[in-house]
Amino acid sequence: MIRRAKVTMTVLLLIMGMSVYGQQEAPNISLSLKDCIVKAMENNLGLAVAVLTPQLRDISVSQANEKYLPVFSFGFNINDQQQPSYSFLDAADVLTASFNEYSADLSQEIPGGGNFSIRLNTSKYDTNRTGTTINPSYRAQLRFNYTQPLLKNFGMMASKRDIIIAQTNLTISEKDLKRALQNTVYSVEQAYWNLVFSIENLKVSQQSSKLAQDLLEKNRLGVEVGTLAPIEIITAEAQVAQREADILAAEAEVRNNEDRLKQVINLAADTENSDFLQITPVEEPSFKELDINLDQALTTALQNRPDLDSTRLGIQNYEINMSYAKNQLLPGLNLNASYWSPGVSGDQLIYDPDDPWSGPIGSIPGGREDAFKDVFGFKYNNWAVGLTLDFPLNTIVSRAAYAQARVDLEQAQLRLKEQEQQIYTDLKIAVRAVKTNFKRIQALKVARELAQRQLEAEEEKLKVGLSTNYFVLQYQRDLATARSQEIRAIIDYVLSVAVLNRDMGVSLDEQNIQISGLWNK
Repeated sequence: MIRRAKVTMTVLLLIMGMSVYGQQEAPNISLSLKDCIVKAMENNLGLAVAVLTPQLRDISVSQANEKYLPVFSFGFNINDQQQPSYSFLDAADVLTASFNEYSADLSQEIPGGGNFSIRLNTSKYDTNRTGTTINPSYRAQLRFNYTQPLLKNFGMMASKRDIIIAQTNLTISEKDLKRALQNTVYSVEQAYWNLVFSIENLKVSQQSSKLAQDLLEKNRLGVEVGTLAPIEIITAEAQVAQREADILAAEAEVRNNEDRLKQVINLAADTENSDFLQITPVEEPSFKELDINLDQALTTALQNRPDLDSTRLGIQNYEINMSYAKNQLLPGLNLNASYWSPGVSGDQLIYDPDDPWSGPIGSIPGGREDAFKDVFGFKYNNWAVGLTLDFPLNTIVSRAAYAQARVDLEQAQLRLKEQEQQIYTDLKIAVRAVKTNFKRIQALKVARELAQRQLEAEEEKLKVGLSTNYFVLQYQRDLATARSQEIRAIIDYVLSVAVLNRDMGVSLDEQNIQISGLWNK
């Protein structure tokens, strides 16, 4: 039996040696909570994806604003014709005519829903037909057109709908980014403090193992001097083996929580061989009592929760869509106004009044520039004003688009109420957890101190033969459990405060993180 115990101890020492060897060989990096948050802001892949969304929404805003950029267009047309003569009055057997035209247009959408355009065109006409008085002739015209919807598509809201929605979506994406930042901060805090707990819990397991090992050595001395029975050695060795198993489990939990923290901060992005790197947290959890009630937390959350703001902004988009859909049910009534200034010039042909069929006997030259002088001198004023009214059957028979927009708005409003109710429930749980966990710390601190006193008293009783190894080992385990529970309560309190800050929407302020800094990046 003693030989079996020696074999057991040899295996455990080998395991301990392997663990110590691995710890000595692995490189180490010391990180504070702030360091981890900064690394997550820089390297977290999910956050990197979220950062791109506001940039895409900003591009969408620019694209929507392009509808108010002026549109330029230029045209050129040339036409040559030949046809046989069917009249003795024509001067040739084959009639020819050539026509060419140049035009330039500028159109501009007006924020009120209207459209303004300017058109300048000039043309030349040349023919061999007898009887023309100006040949070649030059024509030019400057025309102003304005169209303004008075019912359907009237107003700033109908005209700028796409721009307003794009701007709102940009703001929503920034709110969503802020929420992603808050969730990332909490993920870092959760991973960091769980790693702290697992490290401290490992220390507790090691201390408990040392107490059991010390008791084992005392029992061996007692057996050698004859004051204890050999069975006491076996009992102590069993406890040593059990606590060594606890150490192995605690070490595995340290590595697991370390890997979770590495993933959250994406340590591999700026550190080579990060899988072999050990993280040493340098901060200790603080458990100062937080004085807050549910009403304060709810007021803070309603003012600061970015996801709540996103839902409210989304409702504004649905309201705009419903207003636009309602506007589209109206008949189309458009006001059309035009003003144009023409100009005509060319070579004026002179005929013999006694024999006009003999052909021109001279000409008074005129050029294209003369036509433009008339145009820009506004020699001939022309204007027109009119109304056009249309009744599309689809807006009379079918109102599906408006009905859908109204239902979408109602759904969004219900989602907002549901979200507010969920926030209220989450805050009740979070505030309760903060208060409960702080009380747990106080209670478990007393429990740990009492467990320490009980162990010390039992060890004194053992020295004078009034107790047994069984009770001492039991009180050692109780002390280890009390220490672990106290540390767990402290970590739970710190994490419950982090959850409360996240649910109130103030976690970024608590960590002094500005979203503009990340956006500019």
